[in-house]
Amino acid sequence: MLDVRDLDLEEIATALQDQSAYEYRWLIDPASGEIMMWTADGGIDGKTPVDLDELDLVPIEGLPSSVWHRDMADFAERVSDERAGRRLLRAIQGRGAFRRFKDELYEEYPHLLPAWHAFHQARATRRAIDWLLDNSLIDDAAASSCRTKHPDPDVP
Repeated sequence: MLDVRDLDLEEIATALQDQSAYEYRWLIDPASGEIMMWTADGGIDGKTPVDLDELDLVPIEGLPSSVWHRDMADFAERVSDERAGRRLLRAIQGRGAFRRFKDELYEEYPHLLPAWHAFHQARATRRAIDWLLDNSLIDDAAASSCRTKHPDPDVP
């Protein structure tokens, strides 16, 4: 088992959010916890092509965009300013939801940006912890302890 204190949860969370894993793959070394990138033409060192099946590394598959979309909806529903919450919820309807949500925050509600980033980071970190647990890279006790350190922050 890996020690969760030695892992880069932010990088694992980034890998879980990545929706463009066609050209490259995120991998984690189950012995050290080191995160690596693999490409078909450059392998993991950027120079030596290697088949993924030949590596003793665990692929970090991106989670569906619906998971991250739910975070935007949850955040918008918690915003105390009803008008802002409605506008954010409207922004996430249909294609282009992620861009419209960010545009709405940056252009109309920049004071909510720190709260959004904290909220999003807490959710992403807990998903990284859950992913590590689901892949038997950390144990239940470590996952539970780490999850409690990353609750959803208050939303203004």
